[in-house]
Amino acid sequence: MGKLVLRLTIPAMLAQFINVLYSIVDRIFIGNIPEIGATALAGVGICGPIVTLISSFSIWVGIGGSPLMSMKMGENKRDEARKILANCFLLLLIMSAVITVLVFIFKKPLLMFFGASEVTFPYANIYMSIYVAGSTFAILAMGMNTFVICQGYSRIGMASVVLGAIANIVLDPIFIFVFDMGVAGAALATVLSQMLSCIFVLVFLFSGRPPVRITFGNYDRILMCRVMLTGISPFLIIALDSGLVIVMNMVLQNYGGAGYGDQLVTCNTIAQSFFLLITLPVTGITGSTQPVLGYNYGACQLDRIRQGQRYTAVVCMAFTLIMMIAAHTISPFFVKLFTNDAFYMELSVKAIKAMVWMVIPLAIQYTIVDGFTAISAIRFAISLSMFRKTFYFICMFVFPDVFGIENIFYAEPVTDIVSATVSIIVHKMTMEKILRYREMQVLREKGTLSATDLLTSTIRYKVFEKKD
Repeated sequence: MGKLVLRLTIPAMLAQFINVLYSIVDRIFIGNIPEIGATALAGVGICGPIVTLISSFSIWVGIGGSPLMSMKMGENKRDEARKILANCFLLLLIMSAVITVLVFIFKKPLLMFFGASEVTFPYANIYMSIYVAGSTFAILAMGMNTFVICQGYSRIGMASVVLGAIANIVLDPIFIFVFDMGVAGAALATVLSQMLSCIFVLVFLFSGRPPVRITFGNYDRILMCRVMLTGISPFLIIALDSGLVIVMNMVLQNYGGAGYGDQLVTCNTIAQSFFLLITLPVTGITGSTQPVLGYNYGACQLDRIRQGQRYTAVVCMAFTLIMMIAAHTISPFFVKLFTNDAFYMELSVKAIKAMVWMVIPLAIQYTIVDGFTAISAIRFAISLSMFRKTFYFICMFVFPDVFGIENIFYAEPVTDIVSATVSIIVHKMTMEKILRYREMQVLREKGTLSATDLLTSTIRYKVFEKKD
């Protein structure tokens, strides 16, 4: 199990690490545009959490469907696995169409409400317009990539992300500086890069190479609802994280006032760029092991689920430890990629160090929540996710009043330690009961469960039966 976890998590972690480069590379080049760099960076920073929010819909379907497909593969029900993939593909197409229309309709009020000012709005508007026009490519690429990884093709999954990232790095300076397109060039480079990743993933999944490939037909609304229910926890994690970044920008604008508010948003954009280098790879690690946990849950290999979660937690904590050390040693060099302004550098470095202060407990939180999702214990995953978001939301409004607006970034580590503690307690109280109940289910199906055990399991684990 240890080797299997490493084989899946390392490519997924690297893929998500590289995936962050989509937004970071854009921001680096935009921040270095002569004369308007800092203002344009603030405008694109407003778009950042909205872009991530759009991407979270692909996570909703991808991580919602891949564990279910893995369970069916573990039960050797290949036809049902193909049915799940077909429904998820259609669901992603529907979501992308709806999102594109809605964002175009409400684009201006959304950007202004989420922290854009009269000065930064033009840059935010042009970036968002171009990105949303091609958002279907991003949603399909990320969403369907999870079905590549869950079938054991983690290197193919990583290759699709690397392809897009390299294309983005090459195209950004060409469009921004050579063609003098500025912010519009950055958005166009991102869309074209995501289109390449999308084509790569779809060509693979339509080919005969994977055991389960994309087919058409057998569409089932009930199955789609189950996929969305299974994926609601990771969706909420990423979507609400994006929402909280949006709220952060709004708070910074409100407390900072005219001028200083835009400067604080610029610093927050840089700090959030570094934080994404931590959170998205951790999500990749925990997400890549979900199909393994789901497969073994379906096959009733419960010891492998326990081992898988332990190894996943170790990998996550090791990665976050490395990034925490990096934050306290090389963050000035990271900030310098965006700007050479002394004010922005000092405040951005301070924000980065504050945000990663308790990032190792955050790794444990992600492991526990995604572990519950993998075995369809959705209500525990959602409850823990919502607790963290709610606590963080409250801290963002308390910290500026108590400690001053520049110390709002310490709301993140306080939230991380509290939410991780609660998650560990819930995991200790419930996980073994869930696994034991699964064992009882299998024994009952095989007819090898005694009448006494059957009665005991029905009474003791009735609470878990509702989710099935």
